Amino acid sequence: VQLQASGGGMVQAGDSLRLSCAASGRTIRTINMGWFRQAPGKERELLGGIRWSGNTYGTDSVKRRFTISRDNDKNTVDLQMNSLKPDDTAVYYCAAGSKSKILSSLLSPGGYDFWGQGTLVTVSS
Repeated sequence: VQLQASGGGMVQAGDSLRLSCAASGRTIRTINMGWFRQAPGKERELLGGIRWSGNTYGTDSVKRRFTISRDNDKNTVDLQMNSLKPDDTAVYYCAAGSKSKILSSLLSPGGYDFWGQGTLVTVSS
């Protein structure tokens, strides 16, 4: 599976941004897809994901502002981010993992087998 993340850029606090992850080599309906971010000096953290079945998962603190969806026709998974804050500045990664993985394993980077190159989001105050 090859993943290509896009949509990053520089925005101001309060703005919205939509990231997209295009998958090739496998249909997203047969794999779990997750979004992570990594800020300078910090560990990579899960934002959320969407399972092969279409069910979404994620952290409560993020769900209030971020939404994950997929487009089966385009074979893409999107991350809609609203009310962005300077603390959201990070490199954002999409990742793919086998559909056989249980949910608990998808909450950490180790639950994914393939990673995109990352896209930088910078939020200014």
